[in-house]
Amino acid sequence: QVQLVESGGGLVQAGGSLRLSCAASGRTPSTYAMGWFRQAPGKEREFVAAISWSGGLIYYTDSVKGRFTISRDNAKNTVYLQMNSLKPEDTAVYYCNLDREFYNIRRVRVLLSWGQGTQVTVSS
Repeated sequence: QVQLVESGGGLVQAGGSLRLSCAASGRTPSTYAMGWFRQAPGKEREFVAAISWSGGLIYYTDSVKGRFTISRDNAKNTVYLQMNSLKPEDTAVYYCNLDREFYNIRRVRVLLSWGQGTQVTVSS
């Protein structure tokens, strides 16, 4: 069984930065893409960023391009999301998840049940 633990959220002023981390443990697939997603109050969960196993494929939703950077450390089974120039509309609970196929991540088709997530609140 695979567990995902997200961390790094918090309260930050608009224009500030946060770095989220997500560690996977347990019986992960031999290779897998990882992604970040978010859910704001009253809204559906949405895709934010995806990264392939090798890191050679990366994709962002339009609203975060140029501000967020996804990266991963396969030795640590960890994916990161560096969030800069944060805006109040970035306020949400952020989740990570994984799938064997990179393009499934973009479609929010993921392998695992959702974890607790980490709250990101951006004040204006």
